[in-house]
Amino acid sequence: MPLEDVRIIAIEQYGAGPFGSVHLADLGAEVIKIEDPSTGGDIGRYVVPEQHGEDSLFFETFNRNKRSLSLDISTPEGRAVFEDLVKVSDVVHSNLRGDVPAKLRIRYDDLKHLNPAIVCSSLSGFGMTGPRSAEPGYDYVLQGMAGWMDLTGEPGGPPTKSGLSLVDYSGGLVAAASILAALHAARRDGVGSDCDVSLFDTAISMLTYPAAWQLNGDFEPRRTHHSAHPSLVPFQAFPTGDGWLVVACPKEKFFRRLAGALGHPEWPDDPRYRDFAARRENAEALLAELEAVFATGTSEHWLGLLRSAGVPCGPVNTVAQALRDPHTVARGMVVETEHPYFGTVRQVASPLRVGAEQRAHARAPRRDEDAGYVLGEVLGYDAERIERLRAADRRG
Repeated sequence: MPLEDVRIIAIEQYGAGPFGSVHLADLGAEVIKIEDPSTGGDIGRYVVPEQHGEDSLFFETFNRNKRSLSLDISTPEGRAVFEDLVKVSDVVHSNLRGDVPAKLRIRYDDLKHLNPAIVCSSLSGFGMTGPRSAEPGYDYVLQGMAGWMDLTGEPGGPPTKSGLSLVDYSGGLVAAASILAALHAARRDGVGSDCDVSLFDTAISMLTYPAAWQLNGDFEPRRTHHSAHPSLVPFQAFPTGDGWLVVACPKEKFFRRLAGALGHPEWPDDPRYRDFAARRENAEALLAELEAVFATGTSEHWLGLLRSAGVPCGPVNTVAQALRDPHTVARGMVVETEHPYFGTVRQVASPLRVGAEQRAHARAPRRDEDAGYVLGEVLGYDAERIERLRAADRRG
């Protein structure tokens, strides 16, 4: 596997941090979760529904292919173990409040004396600098602060968040990319670094071209009817006789194909619809014509015609329909692991693909399941020292 020679110490919890590292684990990295015994470990273990004891399907989703060590790094004994791990690892990855890495002494300047090439990744709500660095940050809050909710939903409706925790997941992927870049530099130069990644920065960066339009002109981003693209027409969801579909015409050739497939080959020659600018100017008239056509048939009927014509399109699926889609199956996007309580657990795979080899997936670890391996095999502690540490853990 491409990352099988990489060891990551993960002081992580909930979704964003574990989502970033699970992709690295899927690519072969050894990810050792440090779980605080005084708090019961990663709080993701206790997320309902489908939760039992210290196991949950939420936790399984973000922590497959990882290892777990129960360790309180705020104690002298726990800190000593942590520092020994730093010496033989490549990355320390955390997702804590922005001021906490300094308090826990897990930044590069705190650890470089142990391992000059260590990469220290901090994924926090607002970063380790700035006026909000000490504030907690969560996906929903960030979707509001970064303007996402102001852009989402129907015009005139309430501010609306995405149905998924996209700031968390995007932040996790940004952290993973930062880790890989810093790791490359560390192996090239022998010097590690900090990766100060924040959910806030991630969310702001994803405003992309609407931000550029706003920053450099008088464009005011607004919500659009039926989730329409802010400037390209047609590029949105349309109701059909029995459901919804999405049609996208980001190139002129696609509009010509759409018009022909719908029985209106004259549309591209109509001055109102002849190019991007004209269609945007006359969007109300064109969209009314398209909605009238799509209402006369089923989604399956229109999707068949549009696909045959080479028009980008797709159904608006439920989650269940998306997971059953033949392409989902063909791409191997549902994987299985075996769990002692939940039995066979089916979950979505990582989209990261490197080469033909795919890792055989293992379930998420039980808390402290890998203490023997980490303390004995990785660190070489003797049985007496391991037992002393385990006793301290049980007291914690």
